[in-house]
Amino acid sequence: MKRVFALLVASVLLLSVGAVAQNKYVGTKVCAPCHKTEKSGNQFAVWQKSPHASAFATLSTPKAAEVAKAKGLKTAAAESPECLQCHALKADAADPKDGVQCENCHGAGSSYKAMATMKDHAKAVAAGLTDFKDAAAKEKLCVTCHNEKSPTYKKFDFKTSWAKIAHMRPKKS
Repeated sequence: MKRVFALLVASVLLLSVGAVAQNKYVGTKVCAPCHKTEKSGNQFAVWQKSPHASAFATLSTPKAAEVAKAKGLKTAAAESPECLQCHALKADAADPKDGVQCENCHGAGSSYKAMATMKDHAKAVAAGLTDFKDAAAKEKLCVTCHNEKSPTYKKFDFKTSWAKIAHMRPKKS
């Protein structure tokens, strides 16, 4: 009996992981409407003012061309996978010109984008929304790009950097 129960639980977990793996990126244009309000903490406006929103645009600067050439890249920075992996979201319906966007950090949103899902945090997480339990989890994600492998790396201080981009939903009163 225990074995049957274990198999049942494992099957359900595999199916749910498979569903999350099937999520598609939807892009900031889909996320923005619900995250522009005071109730949401104006999360979209915080992102728009952050360097993440213009991360792709920096790849078209003379400095980026200089870095790409020095690194021996065969294509322009804005076309090089080595640069795009941290400066853009290149997938599905997301526009890479939107830079580092919501789903770079929060995961592909097709399964959790619905209002009914987003209103229930546990449901959204089950559908694929990345849940950051603490600062260490956030920092771990940030340093996948903000690290010494970057040709323009500057010392990364998570606490200071996070304060500049924090976009928490206001606590309910």
